[in-house]
Amino acid sequence: MTIEQVSANRSHGGIQSVHTHHSTATGTPMTFSVFVPDHAEGETLPVLWYLSGLTCTHANVTEKGEFRAACAQHGIVFVCPDTSPRGDDVPDDEGYDFGKGAGFYVNATQAPWAANFRMRDYVEQELPALVAAHFPVDMARQGITGHSMGGHGALTIGLRNADRFRSVSAFSPIVSPLNCPWGEKALGGYLGPDKAAWREYDACALIADGARVPDLLVDQGDADGFLADQLKTHLLEEACASAGQPATIRMQAGYDHSYYFISTFMADHVAWHAERLKA
Repeated sequence: MTIEQVSANRSHGGIQSVHTHHSTATGTPMTFSVFVPDHAEGETLPVLWYLSGLTCTHANVTEKGEFRAACAQHGIVFVCPDTSPRGDDVPDDEGYDFGKGAGFYVNATQAPWAANFRMRDYVEQELPALVAAHFPVDMARQGITGHSMGGHGALTIGLRNADRFRSVSAFSPIVSPLNCPWGEKALGGYLGPDKAAWREYDACALIADGARVPDLLVDQGDADGFLADQLKTHLLEEACASAGQPATIRMQAGYDHSYYFISTFMADHVAWHAERLKA
């Protein structure tokens, strides 16, 4: 499990670095970023995973997320994977919401996507093993968060792996791909028409089917242009209320879907995760 360092920069009393490696899950090169705060020699730190949204790479949150000061304050490693496999031999789609940049954190089963689009295996298994081997992380103290498509990823991965993640949050998540155009296109394309196979990739369906985590934190802007048709936050509120799943779901007045919104509440999320990761 070798990695190549692309860059490293001193920031907020820590090191922000970017790395590449060959992924066995996707069969392609993959890129990810890691922020490691200063720490005592031999010390291991909690790790917070951040999953990005449609069209994004690791770079969007790394450059615009404003997480480093909070992670340095709380002593948390922050890891940001890419959103899909990349490369000339990887299949793609003309739409921004499918193919490259739109892996939806699933293991595709349909041709031609199944060969490379195995982002569930990459995020749940391969990248954690790689990070554990190369960085000072305590894998017994993991949290996960993300934005939009990445919020969907964070919620579903967290719910499916409640024994692994002590804390789960999201910004503007796609809460129910079974019930929105983005989800219907992506899950239909990657997994086929049988919607029963989609349920393990739908946070509301997972909760209805019995998945639980100790708590959820979700922030959603009420001026988000995708709220009504794609994100449908009310479905998550209803699913949590019906199942008795504890959740803090905050509608933030005047905020949209952009990193202006995410960066505003990032420190809140880091602190919320830190409280649970250090308990």
